[in-house]
Amino acid sequence: MNKGTVLASALLLTAALAGCKKHDDAQADTATPAADAAPAAQPAPATPAPADNASAPTDEAKARLDYATMEDGYINDANAQWAVSAKASTSFGEANEAPADSQDQNTPWQTTGAVNGKTWTNNQQDIGFDWLQLDYERPVSATAVRAVLNDDAVESIAKVELIGTDGAAHTVWSGVSDTKEDERGPRTWFVRTFDATPYPVKSVKLTFANNVKSGYKEVDAVQLVGK
Repeated sequence: MNKGTVLASALLLTAALAGCKKHDDAQADTATPAADAAPAAQPAPATPAPADNASAPTDEAKARLDYATMEDGYINDANAQWAVSAKASTSFGEANEAPADSQDQNTPWQTTGAVNGKTWTNNQQDIGFDWLQLDYERPVSATAVRAVLNDDAVESIAKVELIGTDGAAHTVWSGVSDTKEDERGPRTWFVRTFDATPYPVKSVKLTFANNVKSGYKEVDAVQLVGK
């Protein structure tokens, strides 16, 4: 083999090796971006923490505590007194035919004394008006009236009057009641406060518009507050 042939063969071999290297480099360059394009592994989303319902019983207990504190303050108010006698326009089952001081169920007498769960009940659910008048042992310059009623009565109460020792009636509130059933406790208190009366008060009269909230009106007790 002559020198020319040997030289040509060497040049071809060198070119072939160079081509193989370029091919391998191209494959490596092509593979790298693909590897880089693969998304990085993401951490699994955290499992949501269960809803915390622990506050619900706490809120309910707080509401009941607030109610108990309120009611205890009313019942033990040194300036409040309970009625000693009462009369009404009607009583359930026409019990009003009995004397005003009758201890029969549903009669006005049931509203005398402190809260005890026994009530006067009127005789109409949604017709006309009914009234309940309560008398107190000690005339006072009044500053508030507090009544314990069921939800039908508390929403139907339409007027509060104070009766002085001279027999004159004074309206201290009238309108549509904004007091609703108090779901925090077993009773609902209807409270109206006002400036101290310049006259001594001996009685309180509550008037109910029966059709404002259909149902029998039940009243447990009524406080007169004043000095």
